[in-house]
Amino acid sequence: MSAQKIVHLPTAAEVEQAKVSSRTLSKYTDVDRVQLSLRGSNGEADELVLPGHVLQILLDVLAEVSQGNAISLIPYHQEISTQDAANLLNVSRPFLVKLLEAGDIPFRKVGAHRRVKLQDVLSYKEQVDRQRHSALDELAELSQDEGMGY
Repeated sequence: MSAQKIVHLPTAAEVEQAKVSSRTLSKYTDVDRVQLSLRGSNGEADELVLPGHVLQILLDVLAEVSQGNAISLIPYHQEISTQDAANLLNVSRPFLVKLLEAGDIPFRKVGAHRRVKLQDVLSYKEQVDRQRHSALDELAELSQDEGMGY
């Protein structure tokens, strides 16, 4: 499967449709599967069954669209550019390159370009988030021990 970069900002009508669809589907978030009946504007109709986790992904997509956001779907094993990785981590591309060169995130070179696996970027993000939460918990505990914040 090749990942194509297609950006489509939803129209006002699509935002409203996403809000209605999301409210309807949200009733089924706790099920392990859901059966859907589809009827297209072309007259085609089908029945299908979605696993619960796929329904949750669909709800996430609808939530973003209902807020007027464009979305992108990237397979977990996909390689991404350094700019895309930097955007995911909310850092500059030069900072990301330093992380790569320091060995913090694995990468490979394709010609002169670095490619990073999405799963490695997400793993690094989870690791950093855990460290941040741990540091914040420590600070909160120290503040309480010292009687600060009263």
